[in-house]
Amino acid sequence: MSQHDSSPPHDPFALLQLPRTYAIDRAALTRAWLTATARLHPDRPDAPDDAARALAVINLARAELEDDERRAAALLALSGGPSKETDQSLPGGFLVEMLETREQAEWDIQNEGDAARTRWGEWAEQRRAAHRATVTDLFSRHADAPPDSPAAAAILRDIRRELNAWRYIERMLEELAR
Repeated sequence: MSQHDSSPPHDPFALLQLPRTYAIDRAALTRAWLTATARLHPDRPDAPDDAARALAVINLARAELEDDERRAAALLALSGGPSKETDQSLPGGFLVEMLETREQAEWDIQNEGDAARTRWGEWAEQRRAAHRATVTDLFSRHADAPPDSPAAAAILRDIRRELNAWRYIERMLEELAR
């Protein structure tokens, strides 16, 4: 959102009436989605005229909250953190490491085939888990920081940096799956 845009950011948590938290209760998410879809089902006599569109929005909100990376990005935006468009920072040395890693992975896959693809997929899954754990910790620290403080703002920047790095790992996983 630009600094001149006064519209509120999309809030999948509010759409499903769930608390804004990164550590989401998956069962509560499913219950909230089922409640919302039952209420909006187009076959109900009291369904709103735009029920099909509303259901699509609810389904998108569920998908967003089920995906750890997308949920983090949504929560970061709702917390006033920087967007990926305005902050493309990465942890120190990360880009060089990823370039070398991808080069090695490509060479290994060309020479070893599926065994290397599986090994690199496992490596990327471990990195994904590490990013998820770091983001979980950062959101927890942000919740404990005084609102609108320099410490809270710094944590939001750290979350963006971590999400930017996590996105590289997601792209690698997507490419390995092809």
